[in-house]
Amino acid sequence: MNNLPANSGHSRGRGRGKKPNEELSRGLVPQLGHAPVPQQAEARRPMSNPATQGVTGAAEGDTRGSVRGRRLITEIVRSRPSGLLTKMGTTGKPITVQTNYFKFLKRPNWSLYQYRVDFSPDVDNTFLRQGLLREHSNILGGYIFDGSVLFCTTKFKDTPNSPYVLDLLTKSRSGENISIKIRSVGIVEAMDPQQLQVLNLILRRAMEGLQLQIVSRNYFDPQAKIVLDSKHRMELWPGYITSIRQHESDFLLCTEIAHKVMRTDTLYQILSKNIRENDDYQGAFKREIIGMIVLTDYNNKTYRVDDVAFESSPMSTFSTKDGEISYVEYYKKRYNIIIRDHKQPLVVSRPSEKNIRGGADQLIMLIPELARATGLTDGMRSDFQLMKAMGEHTRIAPDRRIDRLRAFNQRLQKSESSVNMLKSWNVELDSALVEIRARVLPPQKIVFGGQRRFLCDARADWTYECRKDAMFTNVDIKRWYVITPSRSKHEVQQFVKLCMQASGGMKLRMSEPRYEEISDDRNGTYSQAIDSAAAKDPQIVMIVIKSPNEEKYSCIKKRTCVDRPVPSQVVTLKTIAPRPDRSSGLMSIATKVVIQMNAKLMGAPWMIELPIDGLMTVGFDVCHSSKNKNKSYGAFVATMDMKSSTRYFSSVTEHMKGQELSNQILMNMTCALKAYREHHGSLPDRILFFRDGVGDGQLNQVFNIEVKFLKTRLDEIYKSAGREKGCNLAFIVVTKRINTRYFVNKRNPEPGTIVDDVITLPERYDFYLVSQAIKQGTVSPTNYNVLHDSMGLNADKIQILTYKMTHMYYNWSGTCRVPAVCQYAHKLAFLIAESIHRAPSSGLENQLFFL
Repeated sequence: MNNLPANSGHSRGRGRGKKPNEELSRGLVPQLGHAPVPQQAEARRPMSNPATQGVTGAAEGDTRGSVRGRRLITEIVRSRPSGLLTKMGTTGKPITVQTNYFKFLKRPNWSLYQYRVDFSPDVDNTFLRQGLLREHSNILGGYIFDGSVLFCTTKFKDTPNSPYVLDLLTKSRSGENISIKIRSVGIVEAMDPQQLQVLNLILRRAMEGLQLQIVSRNYFDPQAKIVLDSKHRMELWPGYITSIRQHESDFLLCTEIAHKVMRTDTLYQILSKNIRENDDYQGAFKREIIGMIVLTDYNNKTYRVDDVAFESSPMSTFSTKDGEISYVEYYKKRYNIIIRDHKQPLVVSRPSEKNIRGGADQLIMLIPELARATGLTDGMRSDFQLMKAMGEHTRIAPDRRIDRLRAFNQRLQKSESSVNMLKSWNVELDSALVEIRARVLPPQKIVFGGQRRFLCDARADWTYECRKDAMFTNVDIKRWYVITPSRSKHEVQQFVKLCMQASGGMKLRMSEPRYEEISDDRNGTYSQAIDSAAAKDPQIVMIVIKSPNEEKYSCIKKRTCVDRPVPSQVVTLKTIAPRPDRSSGLMSIATKVVIQMNAKLMGAPWMIELPIDGLMTVGFDVCHSSKNKNKSYGAFVATMDMKSSTRYFSSVTEHMKGQELSNQILMNMTCALKAYREHHGSLPDRILFFRDGVGDGQLNQVFNIEVKFLKTRLDEIYKSAGREKGCNLAFIVVTKRINTRYFVNKRNPEPGTIVDDVITLPERYDFYLVSQAIKQGTVSPTNYNVLHDSMGLNADKIQILTYKMTHMYYNWSGTCRVPAVCQYAHKLAFLIAESIHRAPSSGLENQLFFL
């Protein structure tokens, strides 16, 4: 393959971000708007701080509204049943909420001609493309141009014997002749769905008048930057994510406040640091930057670093149609950039599969001094003061968020160039945030042992009640082992006593454990101790490690989940060791450990009131492998009717990138039904399936393939069992990564706040639900899209049932952002993808061993 410098056709951005870990040992703050990240008992491998999750990602956010580099108008999936009279519920207290949407007072009524624009030789900078085309505005008339697609009010005549309607000639800054070829594509009528693409382009042009800078796909304000840390050379740029979409009855503009972490250090500066500090600077440099996403300012593109070519330099040459040229000459000629160090190595970025399918299979070579590092390093994430400072700026309270949304609107309405742009296209935006009617669902009753009930309040938290009441069902822990380093045995014994004391308050009988002491903390030593303990048939094994360690955690989990399957509880000495400042906190930790151990042994810490018998709830989620980016793991978790059983069924299947999941979901579902029938003697009356991990681009595949295959197969199973009506199934897609926010009197809405009109989509059977309470920042709702429903329940009951399911996540004595089975599926998929990399033993499939 030829090696080419970075260009617009080969950029690769960041994929789906890692999700927050749930570990006690680090005392992390919950990611705002996501499922709570409780301070729980199971110690996990080091991960990115949830306080920073969504900070850099917020700049990417929902891709609706993006145009260049990502398709805006995808095929609309019309999942709303034709016979559905209303998707609005009725239960709950009516309230009025403000949203982060603005209404269009004037909708354009025009027809536009759409053209494709190509540059020869290619120009990969969008702003330069726009500037070159602007020189011919007298020919084009009124137009809007995103860098590749031109929408114009003028219809140009076809040119004989040429596919192009116009072939314009211009010059670059260096004097090079550039041909601009314009080809007709089609017409956008007034009511054409592609009108949304045009409106988004018009809005983006209007936002250019606000003196904002585009980074990747969204606009940020470098003038308002916040210098976070001079040591790490980090800045925080505030900005906006915008998207225009047809909602129930109006075109609405969704505006979300975003922040982008901008690092000022280049790969060249990182290289220089490694040369100064390491004898093997090449190895250290590779370890630090491989896998990193870098930004090249000259074309505003991002690339993933895959390798470093120390044998190459900017003086190396590559082939062009005009002959060989060095990278030094290329950047001087193309961008008027002078490369200063001619001896620096080149950084390699491999083309993505999408690039290869498009015929671009060359390696992309980057110049370290022109590539800026992005994202956070492990050192930054472990810097508590840095993360705290970042959180203070990114966790915006509702009142401040509303003020900033209004300020954005005022800037747009007062900027002369912005106003002129909107007026020239006959577009007018309302200055007020959209207000709509919503409902707060009744609080749920949590059921403990002895049928004692607790009515949730606005905190949606029952931690205190867990400590003083018996758990719903207990599994007495009579045979268990504790594996601990010998030198830490005393501290571990003190913690075990606290666990036994806490278990007594929850009416769970816990016997004294057997201790397996190890002389050192090497991985092999832990493996031998696990083998020794597992051979004595314990119910559960507690394993103590000194501090969070990814390699050690993976070794332990592989041993206990695959090789010698036994439920395990990993805790860190840092978490459980007594300290003068945390004597009361240790009892809280011990309580959580006992709750978690009980859940892993098929006990149930609490239950909710369920009005439906014979209900199986299912969660499915996908996580990508940390070792092989082309490999993913789909996790399936199902309940065995929570009204009469506390058992679960779980399964994990491996699949390659791009592989359809329908066969694996069908296989998992068949196994779950078999387990249900063995347990109850019959099939479930209803199945409520929550599908997580679906982006807008995958919705069509899920709707037309997964749901169809699943429904067909389930009907076959049910009819063969004598149920001629088939299976009563509801299939709901759960989406967390959304930009929608809503507020009540400038405060966060209460848990249970439902929005099912105005900002929902007319082609969908959907609703928004806030199910959790947060203490800092703005809560983020979750979107639920019902793709199929044959359960016979109306919209009201579907909403209530969904809300109930957010109360059943046993790692957190409160509600979480998604139904519990979704969170369980994520936990299982994440464990396999990050630590185990293979399917767990089938002997654990009925236990929540992955908590």
